Amino acid sequence: MQSRILSDENGQRTYALVFETGDPVMHGLEQFAASEGLTAASFSGIGAFRDAVTGYFDWERKDYLHNRIDEQVEVASLNGDIALAPDGTQAVHAHVVLGRRDGTAIAGHLMEAHVRPTLELVLTETPGHLQKVVDKQSGLALIRPDVSAPGHVPAGRGV
Repeated sequence: MQSRILSDENGQRTYALVFETGDPVMHGLEQFAASEGLTAASFSGIGAFRDAVTGYFDWERKDYLHNRIDEQVEVASLNGDIALAPDGTQAVHAHVVLGRRDGTAIAGHLMEAHVRPTLELVLTETPGHLQKVVDKQSGLALIRPDVSAPGHVPAGRGV
């Protein structure tokens, strides 16, 4: 994956991320988020995958069902966010809509994918922080805007 900063103003940075054939998408995003110390970001992208695994959260099982896609697909839409996980590491959350040769679509939570030939993302980091907290009903780590990140004092709540 290659990256370039497009803008850096008032604590907001925007990056172009370009993945190449064979690059693992989720691993690349996780590494980038960790290396840049991202605590609140969103991204969107288009491109193509040679294979992917999407997930569907089964409420009754409280777990993801995995759907493997072993064919070339177009990335019609890839959207997601980055926040701090309960353990303080960066958590990448992405959803994708994939187009098959016949024009049908597959959608879901992006678990993993490998690029072919390219994936182009624009990622914007905000100067704030987003914290995930484990939700008791689902067992998932969900963003809670009213919870501050460790060591961060939200505006208006200082000493």
